[in-house]
Amino acid sequence: MKTTTMSLDEALKEFFGFDSFKGMQRDVVQCVLDGSDTFVIMPTGGGKSLCYQLPALIQDGTAIIISPLIALMKNQVDSIRSFGTNDNIAHFLNSSLNKTEITQVKSDVTDGFTKMLYMAPESLNKQENLDFLRSVKISFVAVDEAHCISEWGHDFRPEYRRIKEMIKGIDVTIPVMALTATATPKVQSDIQKNLAMVDAKVFKASFNRPNLFYEVRPKIEPEKQLIRYIKEHEGKSGIIYCLSRKKVEEIAETLQVNGIKALAYHAGFDAGTRSRHQDMFLMEDVDVIVATIAFGMGIDKPDVRFVVHYDIPKSLEGYYQETGRAGRDGGEGRCIAFYDYKDVEKLEKFMHGKPVAEQEVGRQLLDEVVSYAETAISRRKFLLNYFGESWDEVSGDGANMDDNSVNPKEKVEFITEMKLLYKVIKGTKERFKSKHIINVLAGNNTSEVSTYRHNTSELFGIGKETDAKMWMAAIRQAIVKGYLYKDIETYGVLKVTAMGNDFIANPPDSFIVHKDHDYISQLKNADSVIINSKSSGAAMDEVLLKLLKELRKKISKQKNVPPFVVFQDPSLQDMANQYPITIDELKNIQGVGSGKAIKFGKPFIELILDYVEENDIERPQDMVVKSVVNKSGRKVYIIQGIDRKIPLVDIAKTKGMEFDELLEELEHIIDSGTRLNIDYYINDEIDEDKQDEVHNYFMEAESPDVDEALEELGSDDYTTEEIRLLRIKFMSEIAN
Repeated sequence: MKTTTMSLDEALKEFFGFDSFKGMQRDVVQCVLDGSDTFVIMPTGGGKSLCYQLPALIQDGTAIIISPLIALMKNQVDSIRSFGTNDNIAHFLNSSLNKTEITQVKSDVTDGFTKMLYMAPESLNKQENLDFLRSVKISFVAVDEAHCISEWGHDFRPEYRRIKEMIKGIDVTIPVMALTATATPKVQSDIQKNLAMVDAKVFKASFNRPNLFYEVRPKIEPEKQLIRYIKEHEGKSGIIYCLSRKKVEEIAETLQVNGIKALAYHAGFDAGTRSRHQDMFLMEDVDVIVATIAFGMGIDKPDVRFVVHYDIPKSLEGYYQETGRAGRDGGEGRCIAFYDYKDVEKLEKFMHGKPVAEQEVGRQLLDEVVSYAETAISRRKFLLNYFGESWDEVSGDGANMDDNSVNPKEKVEFITEMKLLYKVIKGTKERFKSKHIINVLAGNNTSEVSTYRHNTSELFGIGKETDAKMWMAAIRQAIVKGYLYKDIETYGVLKVTAMGNDFIANPPDSFIVHKDHDYISQLKNADSVIINSKSSGAAMDEVLLKLLKELRKKISKQKNVPPFVVFQDPSLQDMANQYPITIDELKNIQGVGSGKAIKFGKPFIELILDYVEENDIERPQDMVVKSVVNKSGRKVYIIQGIDRKIPLVDIAKTKGMEFDELLEELEHIIDSGTRLNIDYYINDEIDEDKQDEVHNYFMEAESPDVDEALEELGSDDYTTEEIRLLRIKFMSEIAN
């Protein structure tokens, strides 16, 4: 099929039914038709696929489309076939095909029927495929998801590094096209160098998605926040991203038992299950997909109304691409990320053992995510700056479409401090990262500071009157405003820009800095920040809470135990919000399991029932988050393992858990009222004197908080792990 006599507008209408091109599509298509190397950086939903599909359809020969995922290839092939062309117009050639199917694909290519052949780099690398491709006419090669080439990209794949070598093995004169939906200037440079297309014509669309609203929430009772949000937006499509398969399945189950049409999706499912769940989402048989990042690449569902990151992502590029799956039709799109620095620490732990260079890259990418989460300036401005694009937060398209713009944080005059900041950066010869600069300013004598003898410098401590978080906020905002930049090649060393040098030479009269978010304090004081009051069901009943605390105090005296042993504060707060009046309802309250409900619950539900009847209260039962009974066999295995006195480290290893994860699971188990006897492990690990001292501390303490215990008992004498183990023992013996 040869249709080069058609005009581009006629071809667009015939093949895709569109009357006009979108954005820079026409120029891109013409560049490919001219035989030039072409680099396209276009956000998700910008019409990237058409940029290679149309020239493939109107040229002689077959275009090779290199794509990273089998599911993505299938979706793209199904999409192009749906425009009414013959089924053999597009094929994929990968490991999912049997020999008969492979023979048919190759026959269609040889006969000139197939205009697009989708392949993974691994398939392209097979000698038999290279030999076959040499025998047919190739119009051009398009490398989709080209960010996979760069180790600085969010989805680096080593096999992508060999693509240019493989293309040369077919024909060195074949034009190359690279396409990606996310590329920082560093990633863009890596792609061009690796594909040997430094002279390619670059088409870079704006990364601004003005219809998307960006929001970061503290990760406090995230399941409850999710259920409330989804029920308030009933019938709307959404994607929830988690980092682990286990968490994907847990969240999907929790949503299901709370009456939400949701399914899980991750690479651990067989191909049939993944395909079925994907199709059910596309066909709107379910509203919500809970997934790992494997889901959504190339999925053309235009009406996804919200994307939630349950876990903080590993990079801003990954975050941007995943949020880009919302509102592709130009309609509303809400992008919510839950943030808890503990998640960042977990990701940092996973990097241990990897090559040093890989760890440095990973930490640098993670630092940018932390900066995005904690910044108080416009999130849109921060994101666009990261991708090398300037944007005016006052008049730019999409202004006031993020939580920081809608609810601005406190502003502080910082001109004097900025002069000190520049003095330290210049005084240390622009060779250090943000943390080191802040440590010098604050007078923190860290090992790195003393190694470089900055503790003896006149600069040491010149900014100690200012909080470290304010210094970090100032650095972030100076970067976004163009006064500083992070040198990627040296993993984030701070450098002064030309604008910054002008600032030093001619300081302005004023420099305003927004105070960063303090999510750590919010998480510690979860009493007052459970959920934004606008979206919460019933506000916490302060009168009932006071009555519940009085009852708890009375019972604790009767039992001769600290009040928190009966019920902890978050449990009472949840009771004052949910009004449970049966033992079964009480079991659904945060931190209350079957054991606690049975042991302590009766007087509490009696008090609440009387209170509800006397005050004619309508209870928000639709907002009670039902828990999944026996979410997995893991909890049962742990309890049985402890009964059999299996060492805790062996239990963790068998279930593929970090020891911290096991302790967290044990804490959930005992806080819900189940008794565990881990004396056999503790007696081997911790002195009897220490056991007695911690027991006595918790008997007198007002709070079960581990950090408070560690501070009181002394971090030189105890480790956090020891305190956590002994708290588990104490709560088991006294509370359960």
